[in-house]
Amino acid sequence: MIALIAALALFAQDAAGAAETTATAPPAEPAGPAQAPFPVGAPTDDYGFVSWCYGTLDGWLSLRDRAMPEVERIEKTYRRPGSSLADDMKVYADLEKEGRRNLKVFAGAIEAAEKASVRPISAQGAEALKKGRSTWAGASNITDARLAQEWMSWALPARCEPTADRLTQNATLMGQAFNPGVPAEAPAPEAAPPVDAVPADTPAEPSADPLGEAIANAPDAIPADEGAGAPQD
Repeated sequence: MIALIAALALFAQDAAGAAETTATAPPAEPAGPAQAPFPVGAPTDDYGFVSWCYGTLDGWLSLRDRAMPEVERIEKTYRRPGSSLADDMKVYADLEKEGRRNLKVFAGAIEAAEKASVRPISAQGAEALKKGRSTWAGASNITDARLAQEWMSWALPARCEPTADRLTQNATLMGQAFNPGVPAEAPAPEAAPPVDAVPADTPAEPSADPLGEAIANAPDAIPADEGAGAPQD
């Protein structure tokens, strides 16, 4: 019985210690925009992802004229006490300006990557852009009111802007060595072996041009009676 009581006491101490450790552990830091999750279906390489971001943002901007009348109607109907309709509508105007600025940033990053790439990648980018724009493909099948709600609540994925900045920097720094399909850091070249590590009796490599070497080492003159064209007696 005494042994059982002692075992239970030790178990209680271990449980209390574990609870204290859990309670005092610092909370995990939130991930920044560059570590935000990828949207479902988006490419995960920098070039493809920035192209996808361009496509989905361009699709959002292209629906602005259709969505805005319903957006204004919704804002007028559901007013917050003390709020200003003009201020709220200005928010959408500012978002549009920011979106068009981001389009230019994305286009610059895409162009820099295509110029610096060691292989043609524009077809890959066009496909990713098309995929991004297709996120708005269902707009033609919903009412204007529903579209306005989707349009008002949409936000550019947080990962888009930092990825575009990184793509531009990598393409600019690496120049013609840039390849969006491989890591930016290439492995270091192997060091050459020391001179004394080469065996002394290493045979010389054969000449790259044995025929030319034979001609160069031949006698200056061929006896007349041995030549192929010498007259016969």
